[in-house]
Amino acid sequence: MHLRATAVTAVAALSLAPGLTGGHESGSRSAGGSRSAVSSHPAVSSRSAVGSHSAGSPGDIVSSSPSSFHPTPGQPTNTQAWHITYRSTTAKGAPNTVSGTVIVPKDGKEGPRPLISYALGTVGLADSCAPSAGFPKGTTVEAALIQRLVDRGWAVAVTDYEGLGTPGDHTYTVGRAEGQAVLDAARAALRLPEAAAAGVTRKSPIGLMGYSQGGQAGGWAAELHRSYAPELRVKGTAAGGVPSDLLRLAQHHDGNIGAGLVLMAATGQNAAFPELHLENYLNDRGRRYVDYMKNNCAGVEAVAGLFKRLSEVTVKNPLDQPDWQRQMHASDVGTRTPDEPVYLYHGTADLLIPYAFGKQLRADWCGRGATVQWNPILLGEHAEAAIQGAAPAADWLADRFEGKPTSGNCG
Repeated sequence: MHLRATAVTAVAALSLAPGLTGGHESGSRSAGGSRSAVSSHPAVSSRSAVGSHSAGSPGDIVSSSPSSFHPTPGQPTNTQAWHITYRSTTAKGAPNTVSGTVIVPKDGKEGPRPLISYALGTVGLADSCAPSAGFPKGTTVEAALIQRLVDRGWAVAVTDYEGLGTPGDHTYTVGRAEGQAVLDAARAALRLPEAAAAGVTRKSPIGLMGYSQGGQAGGWAAELHRSYAPELRVKGTAAGGVPSDLLRLAQHHDGNIGAGLVLMAATGQNAAFPELHLENYLNDRGRRYVDYMKNNCAGVEAVAGLFKRLSEVTVKNPLDQPDWQRQMHASDVGTRTPDEPVYLYHGTADLLIPYAFGKQLRADWCGRGATVQWNPILLGEHAEAAIQGAAPAADWLADRFEGKPTSGNCG
């Protein structure tokens, strides 16, 4: 139970920084069993996007409406924010719509100001877990870290990811879908007229940033930038605690305290690839857990210890099957070369995503010729390393925005 104890300690530490406590709110299901969107934003926003961008192109704004950003409940911030829905692309290459939030400092600057496309870590599978649903209420995890970026005068676009705040199930841990959503959130921010008036322009330097699930998403965005969104002026990526090899991580946690997260990841993979037929592998207990995850904001500390072995929730382990193994490996990070520098950090005492995963990702990217600045967080466990690594990562991005060179430390 050491992981449970340390996770609770780390989460308590997170709560000392304003805005890093997350609510556990239930989502909702319609009578037919499909999940419906639950958020503080109207289904039809106050303004539909118009302009020269053809409808359906990745990054095009489908709708936008004024929102607000609060790191903790009621905490005022000198910001303006908008809830948006925008075009993106599924892991299979089909067009979809993703929601998110654009946050800009209310400081009078006209820009161009830097833009961070920020990818959150695990928050759950229910629509009410979406970052955009929590920002107005001050309940979104990592909001305090985002506030620190805004305090630098940077704009921040935060994706909700596919199926988290929009119809359909959240494709949790599906790397390609996540990375595309991150890049398209940046595109959408650049196409939002209100953000443009506040200095978010096509000349804005862009940074990608995320930790844990967000590190996977940011890593994928870095690897896809050249092929998927080459027009974006990405200057660098900061990624921490990256689950770079999902199948190996699942094998590590089978029989461990993190086994519940393996089922959550399998649920996300099945959302993107229903031909995997997760339902055929689950027993009654497994189906109850999946239903619970889809209807609740169950973060890492809540899900990790639900059970210890996949055999407790399945009639047959899906991860032993070739089709499941192929799809899990399809979300690996480190199989492509980021075209811009990367700042990679990982806690040396991380029990949720072991330190060896960060070291291997560094080796993979360095071996492909990427420019990587590697920063181990000494004695840092998973949540603690998120806090300790955030400021140095932002400092590193600030140097990239200023055009300072970096050669990394691969050698």
